[in-house]
Amino acid sequence: MDLMTLENLLKDVKNDNIRISDALEKLEELPFSDLGFAKIDNHREIRVGYPEVIYGEGKTIEQVIKIVELMNEKEDNVLITRCSNEMAEAILRIYPKANYNSLGRTVTIYNKKLEETNSYIAIVAAGTSDLPVVEEAYETAKILGNKVVKITDVGVAGIHRLFAKIDVIRKAKVIVVVAGMEGALASVVSGLVDKPIIAVPTSVGYGANLGGIAALLSMVNSCASGVSVVNIDNGFGGSYNASMINKL
Repeated sequence: MDLMTLENLLKDVKNDNIRISDALEKLEELPFSDLGFAKIDNHREIRVGYPEVIYGEGKTIEQVIKIVELMNEKEDNVLITRCSNEMAEAILRIYPKANYNSLGRTVTIYNKKLEETNSYIAIVAAGTSDLPVVEEAYETAKILGNKVVKITDVGVAGIHRLFAKIDVIRKAKVIVVVAGMEGALASVVSGLVDKPIIAVPTSVGYGANLGGIAALLSMVNSCASGVSVVNIDNGFGGSYNASMINKL
């Protein structure tokens, strides 16, 4: 229940359009809805500006569908991350209007139209192998109401590719840089722009990459100013933070 819904409920009580007992029943759901296996945070959008997001990995298909049903009832926009093919197919059978990004492993359902920002987030990726994380970041930024520009395969192995897109990158309000291997791209981009960088290390790389730890440590130890770092393969977290900055 958002603030507008709460205001309308109070007006209905005042104007005798709804019984007090029915209003109290609706208010019981205000803090959270208890599904037994999950407590859905109905207050989150009121507190932080964005509704709850469903992390699909580790949940059963039935559990995710029940959460989606509740969020649809409340007309929230729905984002499911780390969604398997089987889970996505089950959701699409019930909600044909859902979007499945198989590369990013996300499902999105738009129940209400969002006004897109004038300023944009640039998602800059080092290589094609980083695209799964890029797509998760992209779908997150979009469903949170942001204009987004994707610039991919511009890693340091061919740095001239980055310079060909530098004007577009510089015009962004905030930049999400996605890179695996040694994770150098975040430092390079930060040395070329006057915008905040959210660096997302990926698990892409050979053995000494250590599943993304090498890229993570490179980004954390960047000598370029203005680089903040989220967890390995966390495209969602990178774009969530970028969205908060983009909407300041």
